[in-house]
Amino acid sequence: MTEVLFMTGRLFALLAAICWGFDFIALILGMKHLEPFAFNGLRFFLGALFLVPVLLYFRSEINISLKSLKPLFLAIILMSSSLFIATALQQFGLQTASATDGGFISGLYIIFVPMLGILINQKVSNNTWFGASISVIGLFFLSAKYDLSLNIGDTLILISAIFWALNILITDHFVKYHSALLLAFCQFFFCGLISLSLSLFLENSYDANKIYLAGGALLYSGIFSVALGFTLQVMAQKSVSPSHVAIILSIEAVFAATGGWYLLNESLTAIQMSGCSLMLGGIILSQIKKPILNILKPSNSANSK
Repeated sequence: MTEVLFMTGRLFALLAAICWGFDFIALILGMKHLEPFAFNGLRFFLGALFLVPVLLYFRSEINISLKSLKPLFLAIILMSSSLFIATALQQFGLQTASATDGGFISGLYIIFVPMLGILINQKVSNNTWFGASISVIGLFFLSAKYDLSLNIGDTLILISAIFWALNILITDHFVKYHSALLLAFCQFFFCGLISLSLSLFLENSYDANKIYLAGGALLYSGIFSVALGFTLQVMAQKSVSPSHVAIILSIEAVFAATGGWYLLNESLTAIQMSGCSLMLGGIILSQIKKPILNILKPSNSANSK
């Protein structure tokens, strides 16, 4: 039963990565018409709205007691805050960064998660470190930015990757004690509330025509990235460690690059394709239970011949 839950969790993480990868296209297209806080607020409220019927259907499985209210409130504050900061920084960064670069730099949470995990005494296997390292090399090839230069947009997305890592670790802690669906809905709602509140004071995007023009991007991002993708991420973390989840989620960079190539005419070279292959290899290596160094050692029977 444990193995089934683990496999299901990995599948959920992979599906979330697919949703998120193509979402970079929606984010870039949507911000041609809406400013960052407005776009974020509307897509998170849309995602929360789509979760309402799901919450009502599973309401009998969501148990909230007076004793659980305080830790639940703390979970909502920490998850919503980290998600808001991560998405806001990413949105502003994508104003000058490409979908491919955005997917690459965001994917660096693959390293930040185990690094931050060590600070809170989380054990990270050698296979996880090895797989993460291979995936980061793949991300580097995928980005095709060999001069390692960072513009302001890239820098903002790099900082956002740290908050993505924090969100994954925070979720890992609280999802053990609370309903994954409830946590997902609450963080969507409050992230949307914070974003729209700031938008009202700092932006001027509330033009019906602008919202209509960004409608397609909002629908994809709200339904597939937020309602489906983020909910799958939270559900995946019920049974999969944060470091493994981060490695699987990082494959979003492959789908971001593919979508950028197909829909935004961004180039995708042979080196970038090899980067995709390395990322897939890193994911596979990180999931192997037996230590990789032991696998590489010759067997006793081979030594005796």
